[in-house]
Amino acid sequence: MIEDHSIIRELKPIDKVDTITLYVGPRNQSSYINYILELHPKRVIFNPGTYNQELVELLERNNIQAVEACTLVMLSANTY
Repeated sequence: MIEDHSIIRELKPIDKVDTITLYVGPRNQSSYINYILELHPKRVIFNPGTYNQELVELLERNNIQAVEACTLVMLSANTY
């Protein structure tokens, strides 16, 4: 737990996911792709070093916005 937030260690269903932010590089993303699609977030943020064109195309085909940006910069600039 971090304050009132649970740390999820298993890939289990979560309702109403707004944003997934990736810190895992393209070589290690394959085991998460189906899970990401099942969660159907509004967007996925690709932090530096995580961009994956194949995943971007898959997200877009599933009406999920793909954003190439740094989450920490977005938060500090109020653009998150």
